Amino acid sequence: MPHSPQEKKRALTRLRRIRGQAEALERALEQGAECGAVLQQLAAIRGAVNGLMAEVLESHLREEFGDAAGRDAGARRTGDRQAGIDQAIALVRSYLK
Repeated sequence: MPHSPQEKKRALTRLRRIRGQAEALERALEQGAECGAVLQQLAAIRGAVNGLMAEVLESHLREEFGDAAGRDAGARRTGDRQAGIDQAIALVRSYLK
């Protein structure tokens, strides 16, 4: 779950965009749109959902492990942990593209 008001607003905005895309897909199917157009819309929806998932996951990782990084005694370990969080987020984002 997004924790800050900005993250929550961003997630809701993405979700509303996904809802609009799904409604457009429904209309396209009802009207008998070409397969190519339907597939393109499905790909756009999948990308939007993956983007939302990556955002929520990033927020979760930073919340869960970022606090632990702040409690570490040494600045080097804190930097290493932050770098590890950034690497994990980058990996997940690349997987979801």
